[in-house]
Amino acid sequence: MRAPQGSVTGLCSASAAIFSLGMAFLGFWGFTDPGPWPLVDKFVAALALIGFASLGLVSWIATTPVEQEGQEKIGPARWAFAAGVTAIWLAVLLSLFH
Repeated sequence: MRAPQGSVTGLCSASAAIFSLGMAFLGFWGFTDPGPWPLVDKFVAALALIGFASLGLVSWIATTPVEQEGQEKIGPARWAFAAGVTAIWLAVLLSLFH
């Protein structure tokens, strides 16, 4: 089954939007604290970095050239997007409730 025409554009723009929201979160969270970080803060930073890596890979996965029509990698790109959004939101929630 062929992917919808706008799915690559939609995934790439959505991942960029969530990536920018995650960067804004890190800016307001206080990423440059000079003291030693508690364990919870290390988990927040790790989750955020995992989310950024996943969201950054979405465009690369979605636009990977394929040999034949119908082999588009929209499915894996959607999974990377879902993993990135989940990791960013878990980082936000963990930072709010610790």
